[in-house]
Amino acid sequence: MKDLRRLFLTLAVANFFLYFGFNVWRIVFNNFAVDELGVTASQIGFLQSVREIPGLLGFLLGFLVLWFSEMRVMGISVLLLGLGLVIAGGTQGFGVLIVGTLVMSIGFHFFYPSNASIVLMGVGKDQAPKMLGLLSSVSALAAVASTIMVAIVVEGVQMGPISIPAWGYRTTFYVTGAVVIVGSFVALRNGRRQGHQIQKRRVIFRRDYWLYYVLTFMMGSRRHIFTTFAIFYLVEGFGIDVRLVALLFLVNNLVNTFSSATFGVLVARFGERRMLTANFIGLVAVFSGYALVPNLLVLCILFVLDNIFFGFNIAVDSYFQKIALSSEEITSNISMGQTINHISALVVPILGGILWEQISPSATFLAGVVIALISLGLVQFIPVRPVPLPLVVPTE
Repeated sequence: MKDLRRLFLTLAVANFFLYFGFNVWRIVFNNFAVDELGVTASQIGFLQSVREIPGLLGFLLGFLVLWFSEMRVMGISVLLLGLGLVIAGGTQGFGVLIVGTLVMSIGFHFFYPSNASIVLMGVGKDQAPKMLGLLSSVSALAAVASTIMVAIVVEGVQMGPISIPAWGYRTTFYVTGAVVIVGSFVALRNGRRQGHQIQKRRVIFRRDYWLYYVLTFMMGSRRHIFTTFAIFYLVEGFGIDVRLVALLFLVNNLVNTFSSATFGVLVARFGERRMLTANFIGLVAVFSGYALVPNLLVLCILFVLDNIFFGFNIAVDSYFQKIALSSEEITSNISMGQTINHISALVVPILGGILWEQISPSATFLAGVVIALISLGLVQFIPVRPVPLPLVVPTE
């Protein structure tokens, strides 16, 4: 129990600092790029494509942990994200901005599979969903804290006797990056104590894991349709301003802070199949609402509901933990899932944009309904009580 508590505290610290830094980047980056550097739309598009490259290369983590433990990789990932923020703060031109973005992105995209693998290998099958849910709550709390910090310090606050000088974009990046780097040392230091993580690894992808791979792709597809087009639709169709957009994200993070731990408990109690079934039924309603209901208040509520349903992603990872033939195979397959997810990131937004322009915005969201329905059918193949699959010849 003491080792489990120490493991959770180490992971919680790493999750908090990484998501604190990443959320600062997400909030400040576009304004910084435009206001300070005069970056154009085409350059932003190129930069965002570069940012997704480490996600596509996520499968390399399976090979990386043949030499380094997942805990060490996780700590280095937090360190790299902080370093990327510091580099961004010192950027004077587009080339250095690309470097900072790439360094930050490597840290961010290699963090998730290493973090999830540590939980799935180090925690029992009944407890893993609960810990994943608690860590999601920690991440959401970090996002809330960073949102409040940015709102206060970037432009400063002058309210009666309260006077907080403006930091500006660069100082915000410098300070946040330094804080994240300090936080990474906790994971790196404590990682040396997690002896159970130092064990044999194998890079193995099995045909019998097909359902996990396909569900990962479908989860990515549904996410990229909604994250790409939902806010865009609210801005283009209803003219909402940046304050309302920020408020929606703040509400999402607040909801996640208090609900993510509950998701883990529900998955552990009712099982992956039941919770994912409820998840995709809910998503059918969310996408249908965006396709058919022209009411801003309803759409804002559905935006928050989509964020709630996204929390059930932990059920896919806990399902894989239960069917994995060996803990030696977990990291390589979780990291492959990261790559599969980002394949959908390259394809789905393009196809969604074509449907948007050639037919209508409703057609894009109806495509989301189709994805949710297909996913709903797929999750029925999940056994009520998943068990490890029979041994087959692996593909190495």
